[in-house]
Amino acid sequence: MKVVLFSILALALVPRCSAKDAAPAAGSPAAGPLIVVEFSNPGLSPPHWVLSLHPDGRGHFRSETGAPASASRSGEMQIPDVSRDILLSPKFAQSAFHAAERHNWFNEKCDSHMKVAFQGLKTLSYSGPQGKGSCTFNYSRDKDIQSLGDSFIAVSQTILEGVRLEMLLQHDPLGLDKEIESLSAAAKDGRARQIYVIRGILQRLAQDNNVMEMVRKRAQLLLDQAETT
Repeated sequence: MKVVLFSILALALVPRCSAKDAAPAAGSPAAGPLIVVEFSNPGLSPPHWVLSLHPDGRGHFRSETGAPASASRSGEMQIPDVSRDILLSPKFAQSAFHAAERHNWFNEKCDSHMKVAFQGLKTLSYSGPQGKGSCTFNYSRDKDIQSLGDSFIAVSQTILEGVRLEMLLQHDPLGLDKEIESLSAAAKDGRARQIYVIRGILQRLAQDNNVMEMVRKRAQLLLDQAETT
């Protein structure tokens, strides 16, 4: 039954996303300095996502599964395609734009071309008054670039965990305890960043007397620790 319920959510698929799709049209109200991060790794779920970010923290996140969402053989819940506006902290956004400036707006080679394990292709792009630039890498020797890529991956994990929590709240509330425990651990060790971006679902869980008490407590603790500056 859970597989059927989760699969239904995948019917409303969004078009294939790309860095080009994520950027606003030139001359539009949203035009201005913009960083777009595109990630691809066929071995992960979802295998592809794009995150766009403005200097004030406003942005958009889109991911695609490449196949209808379902439960895996191990019982792990898979999520459908995602397309939603996001709000990150201005501090995080400014840090990303400062990194872009230090690296000539990404007009430089990022990939180390070293024989390292495949971590997923990351494309960092900038467009704005200073011009345009982009670079793609699996692993970068430049600690600044590698760290920037890792930080955006951590943000994507937070967003996707938020989607899972939303699905569990609607279809499998008993599964919330394990999922929010996993999110708490990821937030603690840095695998999930900018918890503030999923404050909506965390607030719902913290105030919902129909979910387990431990779920409410963990949701509130995550809210208290959320980065907002």
